[in-house]
Amino acid sequence: MIVSTSILSSSIKASDIVKRLDETECDFIHVDIMDGKFVENKTWTFGEVKDFIKYSHKKLDVHLMVEKPTKYIDDYALLNTDIITFHYEAVKDIPEMIEYVKNYGLKVGLAINPDTNPEVVFPYLKDLDRVLVMSVFPGRSGQSFIEESPDRIKIVKDEINRLGLKTDVEVDGGINYENAVKCVNAGVDVLVSATYLHQDLLNNTHILKSISKEEIPWEN
Repeated sequence: MIVSTSILSSSIKASDIVKRLDETECDFIHVDIMDGKFVENKTWTFGEVKDFIKYSHKKLDVHLMVEKPTKYIDDYALLNTDIITFHYEAVKDIPEMIEYVKNYGLKVGLAINPDTNPEVVFPYLKDLDRVLVMSVFPGRSGQSFIEESPDRIKIVKDEINRLGLKTDVEVDGGINYENAVKCVNAGVDVLVSATYLHQDLLNNTHILKSISKEEIPWEN
C-alpha cells in the first residue's frame, strides 16, 4: 500500500513532522496548499514549504486546494515533487490544467469533494495519473471520515478497471486503520493520513503500509 503522510496538523509543526519522515516507511510527503479562497483556511507560503521539506528526501504529493492552480504549479514544480493534484471544483478547463502540469514532466491528479458526483472524473481518467477522493470536506485537519467514501472510491475504481487504465485512486481525510481497510477493499491505491500517523509515525505508518485487500479490521 502507498502511504502519503500529510504534514497538516493543528498541534505539531510541519518541520517537526518532516524531520522524522525519512525514518518511516511512508512513500510521499502530502503537502496541502490552501489559499483562503477555495477553502476558508490558509496554509504555508511557498517559502515556508521550501524551507521545511529540506529535512526529508521523500518526494512531494502536492494537493492544491486553491482557486487558481497555475501560479502554484509553477512554484511547486521546482521542488522534489512527484505529483500535483488540483480540484475539479476549482478549474473550468480540466484538460488544459492537466496539460499544464504534464508540461513540467510531473504526474497529475484530480481531486473531488465529498459532495461532488464521482462520475465527473470519468471523461478525464485516461489523462490522469491519480484521482483523489476526499473523505472529508477540504480545509482543515482532524475531521471525521465520511462513511460513504468507500462507495465513492469503488465507483471510480470500477470505471478505471473497466477502461483498463493504471490510474491510481487516493483517499484523504480522517484516515485511520479501520476506515483505511474499507477504502483498500473498495479499490484505493494511496492512503493519505495526518492525525492517525502523527500519533505514532513509525508504527502507524507501518500499519497502513501493511494493509492488504480483504483484511478484517481489528475489533475494538
